[in-house]
Amino acid sequence: MDIATLTIARARALLDTKEVSARELTENYLARIRDRNEKLNAYLEVFDDALKVAEAADEKIRTGTQEALTGIPLCSKDNILIQGRVASAASQILKTYRATYDATIIRKLKHAGAVFLGRTNMDEFALGSSTENSAFGVTRNPHDLDRVPGGSSGGSAAAVADGLALAALGSDTGGSIRQPAALCGIVGFKPSYGAVSRYGLIAAASSLDQIGPLTRTVEDAEILFSALEGADARDATSVPIEKRNYARDIRRIGVPRAFLDEGVDEDIAALFEERLSNLSSAGYTIVPIDLASVTYSLAAYYIINPAEVSSNLARFDGLRYGVSHKGETLLGDYVETRGKGFGSEVRRRILTGTFVLSSGYADAYYRKAVAVRDLLKDEFERVFKDVDIIATPTSPAPAFLLGEKADDPVAMYAADRFTVPVNLAGVPALSIPMGKVKRKESMLPVGMQYIAPYGADMSLLSFGKTGEELFS
Repeated sequence: MDIATLTIARARALLDTKEVSARELTENYLARIRDRNEKLNAYLEVFDDALKVAEAADEKIRTGTQEALTGIPLCSKDNILIQGRVASAASQILKTYRATYDATIIRKLKHAGAVFLGRTNMDEFALGSSTENSAFGVTRNPHDLDRVPGGSSGGSAAAVADGLALAALGSDTGGSIRQPAALCGIVGFKPSYGAVSRYGLIAAASSLDQIGPLTRTVEDAEILFSALEGADARDATSVPIEKRNYARDIRRIGVPRAFLDEGVDEDIAALFEERLSNLSSAGYTIVPIDLASVTYSLAAYYIINPAEVSSNLARFDGLRYGVSHKGETLLGDYVETRGKGFGSEVRRRILTGTFVLSSGYADAYYRKAVAVRDLLKDEFERVFKDVDIIATPTSPAPAFLLGEKADDPVAMYAADRFTVPVNLAGVPALSIPMGKVKRKESMLPVGMQYIAPYGADMSLLSFGKTGEELFS
């Protein structure tokens, strides 16, 4: 049993036939975490009750009451609440906060008998594309320790890629599942907005955030998503399955050529064309499409995102929970707490968001960005009348060196140009490994992204399994 390449599907078979126990499986992952995590910094905390939970899973298997994820070792991003555990969102301001309840998806997975190994590193409050913005140190890419794993779910992606968990939970605000999945050479799935409850997710930008799986295969992503999806009375934005389960026969693949002409590394563009050729040879029709408003999506996103961030993070004031630093006045309390508690990227987004929402500027910036978002949604709906899915590279470049873009936030934001339109439109998207490109002495993975109409999550995953086979 090679846990570095093990899948959920294969582990399920091993557990059900008693070839391995959940405790043995968990012990193997804990040993690998002890051996590898010091270099990667993928985990912020390894849970001390994992073996106890694994033993309970073994009892369910013994009595024949197991489910698809019983005994499966998982890890969870540090912005998803697990009762009694620290949930810091990789921020100093929440470093002492312990969750008082389980997120809905955690409650579902606990009921299914999944084993949580620990919580993973991330960009602070899910704001970043490299996991360099964590208050608790950077996470490193398993394919090259001098490079970033992507972000903001970089810890989850690195853990799965290096065999420190069978699968992981992440959150995707503008590509935060798909981009690190691509840079670490695994599968990342961002479901339709509302498909998975956000209750118990520490919010960054509420109209954009969506929880989803990071896995080794598309089949595993499907298994985990099936356990996560469903309406939740505690989340008013969640949508019942019957209102979004949109089956679609995928034969026509749209490619926005004009959008791909600029900013994509040449070898990634060549690999993308090769994969399109593979799909064409397999009988799929490649259709050039026009997505004019997608050109403005990055600018619109970096207005809407900071605006919502500034509102959501206003609650962290040092008075109610989390770290508190005292000043000479009440205003001083706010200044000291937020100044010391928030990192530079979080402060940048709060200031930007406060500016674009302020009197005299909301019309010039925020409302125009919302109008662009509406245009983008309409454009996706129009295009999906002519094609079944849309294909792009997941990221225009492979993993970059640690510190390479730290002083240039605009260059960092540009890494999200292919992923942010998906969150603005609320549609599902899947990133699967596309191959590798060489940078210096390293062969680095890159991803291919498929975007489907709203609600066509299962059809997209079904197609993804076919694409995965073609590229293997």
